[in-house]
Amino acid sequence: MCVAIPAEVLEIKEGNVGVVDYGDLRQEVRLDLVDVKIGEFVLVHVGFAIQKLSREEGLETRELFKQVYAAMEG
Repeated sequence: MCVAIPAEVLEIKEGNVGVVDYGDLRQEVRLDLVDVKIGEFVLVHVGFAIQKLSREEGLETRELFKQVYAAMEG
């Protein structure tokens, strides 16, 4: 099973590289597969943004991931 993580695009650099925020972590990812703007949400898999999400979907999915991780720790 492959897992893609929702992230918000904070910055777009030269060469189709974006800086995204996962909530607690910022990372550079490739934007070659999607047409996005700063402030939009994407799903990221192995360093590539693979799909755009609505802001609502991105925040909701991010919250679900937090709940799953909290349940695994407790």
